[in-house]
Amino acid sequence: MPKTSEERRLPRKEYEARVPDLRAALVQMQVDLKAAPFPVLLVIAGEEASGKGEVVNILNAWLDPRGVETFSFHEPTDEERERPAMWRYWRSLPPRGRMGIYAGSWYTEALRDDPRSPRELTDFDHVLRRIAHFERLLSSDGALIVKCWLQLSKEAQRERLRELEDDPRTAWRVSPEDWKSHRDHDRLARLSERLRRATSKPGAPWQVINAADPRRRNLAVGDYLLKRFRTHLAAHNRIPAATKPRRVTSLHLSGLHRLQSLPLNQQLSGEVYEEKRDKWLGRLNHLVRAAAERRRSVVWVFEGWDAAGKGGAIRRLTDAVDARDYRVIPVAKPTDEEKMHHYLWRFWRHVPRAGMVTIYDRSWYGRVLVERIEGFCRENEWRRAFGEISDFERQLTEHGIIVLKFWLQISKEEQLRRFRDRENTQYKNHKINAEDWRNRRQWRAYEAAVGDMLASTGNRTVPWHLVPANNKRFARLQIIKTSCQQIAAALEG
Repeated sequence: MPKTSEERRLPRKEYEARVPDLRAALVQMQVDLKAAPFPVLLVIAGEEASGKGEVVNILNAWLDPRGVETFSFHEPTDEERERPAMWRYWRSLPPRGRMGIYAGSWYTEALRDDPRSPRELTDFDHVLRRIAHFERLLSSDGALIVKCWLQLSKEAQRERLRELEDDPRTAWRVSPEDWKSHRDHDRLARLSERLRRATSKPGAPWQVINAADPRRRNLAVGDYLLKRFRTHLAAHNRIPAATKPRRVTSLHLSGLHRLQSLPLNQQLSGEVYEEKRDKWLGRLNHLVRAAAERRRSVVWVFEGWDAAGKGGAIRRLTDAVDARDYRVIPVAKPTDEEKMHHYLWRFWRHVPRAGMVTIYDRSWYGRVLVERIEGFCRENEWRRAFGEISDFERQLTEHGIIVLKFWLQISKEEQLRRFRDRENTQYKNHKINAEDWRNRRQWRAYEAAVGDMLASTGNRTVPWHLVPANNKRFARLQIIKTSCQQIAAALEG
């Protein structure tokens, strides 16, 4: 069968004549990217012997190494297996203004399992849906995802393998596994087509590139990267900046009603509190250790009004946990490094290893609370975040992590009393600042946002636990008791 124009070898002189202009354009792309509000993720995948490694090496030679990083993923390490599957990919994401080249990516692990049976293919499709969601989440946040699939026909693959074997300098690159893949080419090609069809979505489409001629292949990858970058940059320049909303109104009155109807007049004496506290702390200690023995991690999420008692509740809670087994993550304004990534990036980084505990003092819900109210993100971004957050928590629970979410509710009058107490008590002065008073003036806006959060992100697996916190002793005991009940239920389930 005669070769197509894409399969015929491009003359070396013609190739070398084109490379300097392409290299210059790619380096200029990197210069433009430095000031761009998005990262670039270039995924190189394809059939065996299609030259994936060669393309990555060529791009690294053409690009300025100071603005690009290459990632390759092999078998997960023990540390990676102890966390949800996407954890190691979140950690590798490049910040805005930089580029990551993925020689091995989230697709590598999916294909490595080589699914064959109906059950395995069903699991494979589930993994592909998770990957598609991951890419959609990143592209919705502005990331440019460029995916190139290097394709070889069975005949071209055989020719390529023989060419490599016949050259003493490259013979080492051909393994028995490569020939095994060649014999199974047709089935693997169908599997790859299934993968591309499931994950080629707006914002992250696949570009299939004929890899029979290495020179045409290299130029095609570089040209496609440039084309996608220029289009993406032009589209981003037309996006208006986020603005502060004029008024925050509730989207879900059911959540607001649940919040406002919570009885806040509970009382608990110090004597009764101390007696019951020690009993429940002992129970909690037993349950946390039981979870650790089963390699189950526990994640606590604390949200609530300023001065609602989150810090005090966390301190009492940790009395039941070995200090070597937990971390408290106090969440404040994002750092400069954190601002350069997707808002969930900084929370993925702290997902605990198997059997360990992480406590978030404020959390990813800042996206739908303070960022929504202060206009730090656009309306479409905080609306989208409800689903993104729920999916993040679903990935945690599917991995076996026990997630406990608490909202500490106090009255506006009780908050005022605590604010004044902090101002008048020297060792509490550090707990109060002008921002606290400014947030208090937006009580109704926050109340509406909290109601939406409760209605949109609570479910049977990861429910919201509303805690009346006007009485600190009652709130602390309620948190400990509820934690015990929820961990016990998770271990029994």
